[in-house]
Amino acid sequence: MISIDVWNASVDFPIFDAKTRSLKKKVLGKVGGKIGTDSKVPVIEALHDITLSVKDGDRIGLVGHNGAGKSTLLRLLSGIYEPTRGTARINGRVAPVFDLGVGMDQEISGYENIIIRGLYLGMTRKQMEKRIDDIADFTELGDYLSMPLRTYSTGMRVRLALGVVTSIDPEILLLDEGIGAVDAAFLNKARDRLVDLVRRSGLLVFASHQDDLLLELCTSAIWMDEGRMKMHGSLREVLTAYKGKDPFENVSKETLERLGEAPAMSGD
Repeated sequence: MISIDVWNASVDFPIFDAKTRSLKKKVLGKVGGKIGTDSKVPVIEALHDITLSVKDGDRIGLVGHNGAGKSTLLRLLSGIYEPTRGTARINGRVAPVFDLGVGMDQEISGYENIIIRGLYLGMTRKQMEKRIDDIADFTELGDYLSMPLRTYSTGMRVRLALGVVTSIDPEILLLDEGIGAVDAAFLNKARDRLVDLVRRSGLLVFASHQDDLLLELCTSAIWMDEGRMKMHGSLREVLTAYKGKDPFENVSKETLERLGEAPAMSGD
């Protein structure tokens, strides 16, 4: 049974060479949480007392300001970080999508990067070889796929990475928002594949600042603040509490239509 269970888990990062406050701030900005003062060695309390059970079929969005602990929580759920205190148990094959560029080599071709990135995400070489034509068609990169990645623009690299990510069949999909420099038409195309990817996954935890994507992909949400779970409930309830207004007020007409919501229902 696909699942992730976390009990009273905390993640701390000791800083053994913290002579200046600027270093503390730099680390804190990357992992979230706050700086502990009870020890002689400064400690970043990135996550504190997290208890969470995620089951097959769950679609959870993570919201909160930058540095609130969303990315650290994703890494705890993936097994990349082990809890300093408490326990975390993962059942299922994890596909961690935290950085679209991770697992890609600047000096080899787009075709070769498709294989390498797929292996990083838990797929086999044979599985990725079967997906090459589909990925090539999606990315619209043509002959560039035979060229080294260093010759690609930023937008082209995002296209390639999205093509690979949205081709996999994950049991546990942990997604940190990373859709960036692509044109609007291609982004719409990518969103369709992203929605299909989520449908194929066993469970999803998705950290994002975009209400449209959260409403389209998730059904519940967790509000992270200073490394703690401030609120856990339905997506609409959590987003309303976090932003102080109904999330349907800010989404596009296209998203409302995809969700089957009429604008008049936004205040229900």
